[in-house]
This record gives sequence, C-alpha cells and structure tokens, in this order.
Amino acid sequence: MRNRANPHIRNLLAQDGLSVAKLIQPLFVIEGLVGEEKIPGLIGNNRMGIDTALKQIEKDLENAVRHFMLFSVPKDKGISAKAGANIISAIKKRFGSDIHLWVDTCLCSSSFDGHCCIFNQGEIDLEASLNALSSYALAYANAGADGIAPSDMMDGRVGAIRNILDKNSHTNIPIMSYSTKFASEFYGPFRGAADSAPSFGDRRQYQIDVRNRTDALNASKRCAKEGADFLMLKPGMTSIDLLAPIKRQNNLPVGVYQVSGEYASLALLAENGLTDFDKALLETWQVFHRAGAQYIITYGARLALNLGITK
Repeated sequence: MRNRANPHIRNLLAQDGLSVAKLIQPLFVIEGLVGEEKIPGLIGNNRMGIDTALKQIEKDLENAVRHFMLFSVPKDKGISAKAGANIISAIKKRFGSDIHLWVDTCLCSSSFDGHCCIFNQGEIDLEASLNALSSYALAYANAGADGIAPSDMMDGRVGAIRNILDKNSHTNIPIMSYSTKFASEFYGPFRGAADSAPSFGDRRQYQIDVRNRTDALNASKRCAKEGADFLMLKPGMTSIDLLAPIKRQNNLPVGVYQVSGEYASLALLAENGLTDFDKALLETWQVFHRAGAQYIITYGARLALNLGITK
C-alpha cells in the first residue's frame, strides 16, 4: 500500500508515458551556507543554504516538479543526522504535502573519512554501520521525510531500516533502495557537491564491480527481499541492460539515477558546440523510459516542462 499512498507516488508509477511526475530532482542543501555555490558541470544546479533552497523549490513547483531527492551536508563532520533532520523539517514545514521529499540516507557527507560506512581497524564494521544508517533513517522520518533512499550499499541495510521504521510507527514511509549501485567513474561532480569524496581508498569494497552482472542482479534481489518498495540502478545509462531483468526478477518499481557525470557530459558537449543540450537531455530520458524505467532521478527535472514534457 505504500506505493499507492499518495498522488505523488501514484503519478510517479502511473503507466501512462513519460511526464514530469516521473522525474525526481536532486537538491544539495548545505548546513550554514548563505546563498548558493555553483556545482561544476551540473547546469541549473547549485549547493544551497536552506533559505535559497526554499526559494528554489518554489520555482520547481511552478515547473511541475513534485519529487525531490535531498542530499543534506552538515557544516561539521561527525556521525549525526541532526543537520539533515533540521533541513527536512524546514522544507516540510514550508511545503507539506505539496511535495514528496525523498532523502538520500548515507554516512558519506557526514563521516570524517567520506566513506559510506564505519571502519574499525581498517575493516568495515557492518553492525555499527547498519546501526548508524538506521538511526539516520529514523531521524529523517521523524523530521517529516516522505521516503528513505539508502545509498550506502551495505548488506542488510534495507532490512535494518524497514525494521526501525516499522517499530516507530513509520510503516507508511517507502524505501527507495539504491539497489544496484556500481563503483563508477561517473560520480565526480556529485562528490564535490555533497562533500563526500573518500579521504582514503575507494568504495570498491562495497559498491558493485561494473563487470559483474550476477552481483548486480543479486543486489537488487536482496534489497527486494529485505523490504524495499522501489529499486534503483546507478549510473542510469551504463546500467540500462539491467532494467528489464531486475524488473522481471523482483516485480517492483525500478528506476534509474542519471548521475552527475552523465549529466555533466551533456553539458560539456554542449559547451563545445558538439550537441544541443536540451535535445540530448530529452533523448536520454526517452531512452530510459523506453528501456522500462518507471522513474528517473535527474539533475534536469526542473527543465522538463520547458522541454515539452507533460505534467
């Protein structure tokens, strides 16, 4: 029933063609920032303080955007969901049910080392990581989040989050799992925007090897069994061959994240006179939709109405 709970979700999943209602706009909101800062490569997107973010959401609503994916960045590093919870509360207090606020749930923007988990003597401490992620999810739900989107790729995190939400009267809040997330070279602009570049090593210990199809399919299967309501592939275009099999395997809504490097590559081509940005962006969405994506997270959602996409 969580996937039928409100008109925003019903419109997101409606089988009636591509529309703005099926696009999700990322937001980078930085605790303590005044005004905004440009994000290299991400045309039309900025790192924003809360006051600027509220104004931006107002403009996005005028352009028919209703779904947002929040990335909150605390001013000070440390394993705490306080900054994110405060940002969620401010946004939902202003816009209430006019928007559906998904919240990216991970440790990378707040941890001292920029990783999505907690390390203990050089090894991933899975229990501590799951406890921290669950506490973040509960804090975000208590603050008013409409959906939780765990992006860390820790084994068992969907089940842990579903358990803590259900035990605390949040059975109605859906989980959109980053269920097949590859260790990709296409995340560069995002890491600067979210202040989440790892200070040592990389994320190949927990993100999926791009060569491993079986692992990619199994990751989504595991998330589905643990209670995910939505599954997501990331990066979108380089995962497009997996959309149909993951949908058949799990019988759940499956979408894609058109990640920062994918979006920025279109901007770079346009900047050098090698493509028409608007037409190229629209083409990518049409391809995702043709391949079976039921929703698309894209940095260009706020541009869609002006590109001729229907509400």
